[in-house]
Amino acid sequence: MTEYLPVDGGTIAYEVAGSGPLVVLAHGMGDSRAAFRHVAPRLVAAGYRVASVDLRGCGESSVDWPSWSRTDIAGDLLAVIRHLGGPAVLVGQSVSGGAATVAAAAEPSLVTAVVELAPFTRKQSLRLGDLRVARFRRGMLRLLGAGVLGSLPLWRSYLDVAYPGVKPDDWTERLGRIDSLLREPGRMKAMQSMGRSAPTDAGARLGHVRCPVLVVMGTEDPDWADPRAEGSAVVEALPSGLGRLEMIEGAGHYPHDQYPDRVVALVLDFLRTEAARA
Repeated sequence: MTEYLPVDGGTIAYEVAGSGPLVVLAHGMGDSRAAFRHVAPRLVAAGYRVASVDLRGCGESSVDWPSWSRTDIAGDLLAVIRHLGGPAVLVGQSVSGGAATVAAAAEPSLVTAVVELAPFTRKQSLRLGDLRVARFRRGMLRLLGAGVLGSLPLWRSYLDVAYPGVKPDDWTERLGRIDSLLREPGRMKAMQSMGRSAPTDAGARLGHVRCPVLVVMGTEDPDWADPRAEGSAVVEALPSGLGRLEMIEGAGHYPHDQYPDRVVALVLDFLRTEAARA
């Protein structure tokens, strides 16, 4: 059941299931909370209250927003956590990984732990050697084309690369839902605007995070020539001892959708370990 939260600048849509400690799930650009359709029920079964959120401009959230930075998205997520009586564990994928970093640094009393899935959390730089990696070259050409041209076919082509090998059983329905949403007025422009927002604001906050952080990367993620190096760099930028990197063999940019059992197992182990330390 969709619920709506008015925040400064628009309305955020979300749904909540289960009872127990709060976990908030935030997806990447051009997507919706349906990205966590296989993760949320598993976390609920494990004893968590799970809120799946549509980012500003995405899913059922409103379209017209003044800006699209990770700091803006973090503010929306913190508003949801406050509304639901946090604190919460904050799980963010791609652009929302960076937003989760900002949220944790800004309001440490509201965020007890962060999980970053294939996160864009640091300033990105392109090296000449990166273009020699075919997976990265294929992904970036499609991603840039979709962003510049607002092309649905290019976005679908990117998603095919971003889900290497294993596709969800409901892949056709998944693509159909994404296609339908991005055809709604303003949603493709929202994706383009979000894609143009640099992660420098998130990178600047990594050293200010005070809660434990789990970074999960897929070994075949086309968004980086070396996904392990990117994940390691995020962990290294955090205060010593707070970060942990896990790699999922064969996963692309959507490890939670390709391998939900594996991702949930990593998240639950991370939360158990941190609870034991507390």
